[in-house]
This record gives sequence, structure tokens and C-alpha cells, in this order.
Amino acid sequence: MSLIKPIHVGPVTIDAPVILAPMTGVTDLPFRKAVKRYGAGLTVSEMIASQAMIRETRQSLQKATWDPSEEPVSLQLAGCAPKEMAEAAKLNEQRGAAIIDINMGCPVKKVVNGDAGSALMRDLPLAASIIDATVKAVSVPVTLKMRMGWCHDSLNAPELARVAEDLGIKMITVHGRTRNQMYKGSADWGFVRRVKEACRLPVIVNGDICSREDARVALEQSGADGVMIGRGAYGKPWLLGQVMADLSGGGTRPDPSIDEQLALIIEQYDEMQSLYGIVTGVNLARKHIGWYTKGLSGSAEFRNKVNQVDEPATVIRMLREFYSPWLKRAAA
Repeated sequence: MSLIKPIHVGPVTIDAPVILAPMTGVTDLPFRKAVKRYGAGLTVSEMIASQAMIRETRQSLQKATWDPSEEPVSLQLAGCAPKEMAEAAKLNEQRGAAIIDINMGCPVKKVVNGDAGSALMRDLPLAASIIDATVKAVSVPVTLKMRMGWCHDSLNAPELARVAEDLGIKMITVHGRTRNQMYKGSADWGFVRRVKEACRLPVIVNGDICSREDARVALEQSGADGVMIGRGAYGKPWLLGQVMADLSGGGTRPDPSIDEQLALIIEQYDEMQSLYGIVTGVNLARKHIGWYTKGLSGSAEFRNKVNQVDEPATVIRMLREFYSPWLKRAAA
């Protein structure tokens, strides 16, 4: 029995709403491609600052780069000025985005201090102006990601959802924490039901969904139409496909073999060098190597060694050597 149904975001249909969360420094093109290969209803780009998008900085263009395998493409924008958000949305529509997502959930101090991200939940008139300007600037659907509110004394996500629906937003994602919680405590999936009841839009539940069981419980408690998975996919780009199979009634899908996991790591590593250049690519790939190898015997010692290496060919050789005992057992 399927626990999820296709949802419609304007003219875009998401057949199985299991969505990869936008995560700065993580969900770049190589990682999103890996996730999409194993199955995801939708992937969302890293958060792109609207000012940087207008200036077309190298970093913003890297974040806005996507692959045809990801279609339909959702590009996420953050900002605090309606005109800038509108202009950045136009640019991303021209670059092929099928969906523009507005970030009103990021809790990071650097973003919040610039009156963007979840800071906008403290200023609903400005939030409304940004939504209005962005929706009017593009012909593609616009979605919104938010938290429960700034703090537990101001849980205004249902109010913002109603405002957003009236202004033309087509889907809402709610991370079940306040801004002040950052990533501490546990996500309150039950609260998301209040947002679902406040509007008629598709609502996606987000936060602490790290397994198939988590996804089932989050849907049950929230009444949401789909799930968004973020940190649970660290080192497990196949998790979304497993959740999709489970929620769609397709049964249990096993983890890829160790051989396949090694091939995936090496492919992602090579693609990161191509996207960022060797120096930045090596540095950014270290956390991914840490996540992929976590839990395997000797992984902590291996990470300490490989993180000191700057030469890509040497890193790949070290990865092959580290994984070799498990590959031999598989072959045997």
C-alpha cells in the first residue's frame, strides 16, 4: 500500500514526493546526481544568495549548475530584498529551473544577521513582499521552505503558510524546529500538521528523517504530503530511493554492495575535482569520504590519514586500499 501520492507543484508533477533537502556545502551537483541515480522525487540546489546570483559569482554559478538527470530542477534562493530576489529568480528561470524555492528556514547566523533565511519569520510583511515579488517575476512555480517559527514563543509557520498560499506559493516545506533550536533537540513532526491544516497546498515535512521508519512516522504525525531528507542522506545517497520504495509500496531496497559504494565515492570525488578544481575539490570532498566510510572498521584512523593528503590520485589509491578487505570478501 502506497503512503504517498503524486503531488502537483503548478505544472510540475512530483510522482513520489521524497525530496532531497538543500544543504549548503553538501548538495552540490555531484552529490545530487548520486541521489537522483538511486531515486528521488525532487532534488533542490544548495541555497544561492540572491545578490551573488545577480552578480553571477563563480560560487553562485557552481551552485546553480544542474544535470538533465535531475529534471525537474528546483533552485533555492535566499535574500532579504524583494527586487533582488525577483531578479535572481528570473535569472534562474532562464538557466532552466522548473521550480524556484525561497529559503525562509536557514538558521545560520551569517544568513540570519543579513535578515534572510529564518530571520524573515520575524518580519512577515517583508516575507510577504519577497514572496509576492518572486512569484510575479517568473512563470515557473515558486515554493517555500520555513521553520516552525523564530522561537517557541512565536510559532507562526501556519500564519506564514496562509500568507504564502494567498500570494501564489505552490508548495511548502516545514522543518520541525524553530530557528533558535538550530539543529538541537528533536524535530517536531506533529507541529507540521498545524501548517497542513492552515492551507490547501502540498506540505512537506522535514527534519531528523534518517530512515524508512522515520519517514513513515513523520508522515503519520504530520499529515504531510511528502518528506524531505537532509542530514540523513550524508554518506547514503541511496537513502531517498529506499524511502521512496518503502512509502510507495515497493518493499525494502537493500544498501548498494561495498563494490558499488566504492565506485560511487570515486565517481563523486572525480566530479568534485572537475566542478571546483583540485584544491577546493579535495577539501570539500573530505567530509563526504568521512560520511561514506563511517562505521567501517578502522574508519576513524583512515579519515585522519586521508584528510592530510592533497593529491587526488593518492586519495583514490588510499580509498581502494581501505575498502579492499570488504571487496575481497564480496568476491569470495
